[in-house]
Amino acid sequence: MNQNTNVTEKRSNAVSSEAALLPLVDVIEDAGGITLFADLPGVSKDKLKLQLETDSLTIEGDVELNLPQDMESSYAEVKVPRYRRIFTLSKDLDGEKTSAELSNGVLKLRIPKAAHAQPRKIQINVT
Repeated sequence: MNQNTNVTEKRSNAVSSEAALLPLVDVIEDAGGITLFADLPGVSKDKLKLQLETDSLTIEGDVELNLPQDMESSYAEVKVPRYRRIFTLSKDLDGEKTSAELSNGVLKLRIPKAAHAQPRKIQINVT
């Protein structure tokens, strides 16, 4: 992510007690704020946790694989049934006005810029 963006990913060298997959995330910034699109296949609304603090956003979700009764998986490409990703947010963003929607395994999260960070038009008076 470039230096002008209002969100960066937090990376940690610490080993987590619970392993998690990093979901693919697209971050789009415009004059009004940022929009994040996170790929979370297999995560339902009740298994998704979003935590927004002053300068941090955490996305976590548990994957539900619904197998038919009397069937068990003999091989799985993905062995970790959990997603987690943490981002550091700019103080120019207004977390109080955040909106989120989950549709077909894609989370759309909109965080607008705070009023002081919004571009303003200045009216010119002619005298």
